Amino acid sequence: MYTAHTRISQRFCLFNRKHSRSFAAISSNSPPPSLNTVGPYQVFDRNAKRIQRDRAALRNGGSQSRVVDYLRDEVAERMMERFLDIKRKFDTVLDLGSGPGHFSKLLEVEKVKKSIMLDSSELTLKRDPDSEFEEQLPVEIERIHGDEENLLKFVEPNSQDAVVSCLSLHWVNDLPGTLIQIQKTLRPDGLFLGAMFGGDTLFELRTSLQLAEVEREGGISPHISPMTDTRDISNLLGRAGFTMLTVDIDEVKIAYPSMWELMEDLQDMGEGNAVIGRRNVIHRDTLAAASAIYKELHGSEDGSVPATFQIIYMIGWKPAPTQPKPLERGSGKVNLKEVL
Repeated sequence: MYTAHTRISQRFCLFNRKHSRSFAAISSNSPPPSLNTVGPYQVFDRNAKRIQRDRAALRNGGSQSRVVDYLRDEVAERMMERFLDIKRKFDTVLDLGSGPGHFSKLLEVEKVKKSIMLDSSELTLKRDPDSEFEEQLPVEIERIHGDEENLLKFVEPNSQDAVVSCLSLHWVNDLPGTLIQIQKTLRPDGLFLGAMFGGDTLFELRTSLQLAEVEREGGISPHISPMTDTRDISNLLGRAGFTMLTVDIDEVKIAYPSMWELMEDLQDMGEGNAVIGRRNVIHRDTLAAASAIYKELHGSEDGSVPATFQIIYMIGWKPAPTQPKPLERGSGKVNLKEVL
């Protein structure tokens, strides 16, 4: 099991705060979604999400944000393993929803000449200076402050050799439309490599909060965002025009001393609740009940509680005449009955 203690055990040992306050969602001035307009259904408040991530990047001068990089760093490393398996050199790679550069920092100059980092949170995008990249590798870095949902406003069509996305697409309202935009930005035979949270992510926290709310308040409200089912990803990639698809699922399990540390880290990651229509406050007695339920249902013998993050990895290619294509139906020369 991958455990948070391996990277931030010192922080957990020093953690001794009293959680006497209620956890409040960050409000925003975003207008409510209009029911009389044509377009994708709005699930997330993108402005609230940007504010959450900006505040997380500012906390303690960015030091607190760096403490909780362990999850995105782990997923970025697993993405890089898949990227290095592709035997090709790339002039440019667009790092979509890059954050401070979890994936771009791992690039090798023999593989990529330039990384273009694009993120909706300018403070997160510029959290780490260029000097930190230069100390690790001489890959050229360009930063673009822009919204992932409006990618074609910031990147020209047919301009990128590859597009990668590490744990940002789960906050996109129009995922099919965003995948179509990614496909359009790629050159023919261009690569898309992405990782996003799957539907079973944080199921322990989700069920504990729901049970606590039913017990204490007689109903439930959304506190963890809905996530894409793994079975839908291949269909979405195909509809967006990608070919030669590869989709696989992995899990990262992290052990926390209690539910409180998990919620604290999610806020420091900028992963707070941003669902439209969310409740702004969770009552303290509901949170206390949820913590007890969490430990009772999922707690380990050593007193820690696990948090599961399901990761969906996806690879797709923009069509090109040079790509291998399947043979026409009926053109096979070997009878499968004889082989089997």
